[in-house]
Formats: sequence, structure tokens, C-alpha cells
Amino acid sequence: MKRIFALLLCATVAFTSCGEDNDDNIKANANVNFKFSHTWDNTTINSNNLTTETVTNANGEVINMTRIRYLISKLQLVNSAGIIYSFDGYKFTDLEDINTYDFTPENNAIPAGTYTLKFVWGFNEEDNIDGNYTDLNSASWNWPSMLGGGYHFLQFDGMYNVDTTPSPFNFHNGTARVSMGVFEQNFATIELETPLIINNNATINISMDISELFKNPNTWDLNVLDTPLMPNYDAQKLMQQNVMSLFSIEGITQ
Repeated sequence: MKRIFALLLCATVAFTSCGEDNDDNIKANANVNFKFSHTWDNTTINSNNLTTETVTNANGEVINMTRIRYLISKLQLVNSAGIIYSFDGYKFTDLEDINTYDFTPENNAIPAGTYTLKFVWGFNEEDNIDGNYTDLNSASWNWPSMLGGGYHFLQFDGMYNVDTTPSPFNFHNGTARVSMGVFEQNFATIELETPLIINNNATINISMDISELFKNPNTWDLNVLDTPLMPNYDAQKLMQQNVMSLFSIEGITQ
């Protein structure tokens, strides 16, 4: 998958000299990588067990997962002075493909310092343009034009009540259709407040707890909301609320 990421320095930092050589006081820039892992509560979920693991959601439905794919964009590191370093582009993750778990920006050099991480779940309105991304088009990631167009933010498919009477669910998230021809942007800006102290080249470890999709703040009843959910405005807004607690910082290695 082609990824193009340009690091945009969103502020200009001026270094001034007071008649002395300050070279020794200027720290070298650091390269940053992002490493994503995935769990269901405390159980690791990856390409080895995605389709074989049985889990239980907060409402008590026993679930088998068949597919999880999601997209995030506009990753930013914000330092303690409020200066923002933005990595343009997007990250498309398919849990069946371990090669999509991590994100290494191409243009990548930030000053040492203390940062927090923020990013967009899906695409914002400016970026969510029909047919604009060749790799996403070939991945069948498009969101139907009758539902607002653009692209999916999430595809999560599987079976529930597998211990009793199995039924399918399609937990797909994207633009919310208010009414025929009327749509509402449904992306979310996720801010992780855990401080990241970066002194050298670093890998930021981020965990996604898939179970949060079904429990926080809305306990999801798959017996009521299983499929189809894409044209269901209320379901799309509930999903938008539940994605806010999906991610957490697991630590940093450098």
C-alpha cells in the first residue's frame, strides 16, 4: 500500500544567540515510529487468532470475528508548548495483515521534547473525498454515495450468539445519513493525554481495545443492532461515541 507522509512543522521556532555559541545546547531531531497492537480486553488479537478467537461483549453476546479493518489519519504530536508536528496522510489497518499494523512516516524528524498524540478516526470532511485514494479504492473501502460517499472508517464483521443461535453482524462505520440526501460528518478526533518524552529515535506503542466498540459509553446490543447499520443514523452516532475510548498509549521505546 502506498503511503505518503509529509511532516509539516506548524510553527516556526527561532533560535537566537546572545554572543555565545549555543550549538551544544541544541538537541538533534528524533525519528518517530508508531507501533499498533490490538486486544479484546486482555486477549491479544492479531492475524494468528482473529478468526479463531471467541470473545464475549459487554452485553453478553458470544462473538467470533471474521474481519476488522479501520482507518486513521492526520497523526499529530503536540509538544508541551502547544507546537504541533503533523504527519500528513492516513493509515489503513487490516488485522489479517500484520504488515499494516505499524506506521513509519517518510519525512520524519522532530525536536526532542514532551509530546501528546492526537489523530482523526477515519477521514475528516476535507479528506473524505469519493475515489480520491487508489489503494483504498482497490481495497473496496468506499462508502456508498447514497449514504454520503467517501470512505469507511471501520469494517468489523463476525457472528454473535455463536453459543446458541449464530447470527451475522456488520459493524461498519462512516458518514452518517440524516435523511435522503442529507449527511453528517462522523469522524472523531482522538487525543491521548499520556505524556511522551522523546529524547532519541523512538517507537510509540499504541493499543486498540476492540471490546470498547461495544461498551463505552454505549453498551451495544447486537440482538437489536447487528445489520444493516450503515444507513442507520442513530447507530452511526453511537459508534462515533464509542470509538473515543478505543486507543491508549502502551509506552515508548527509544
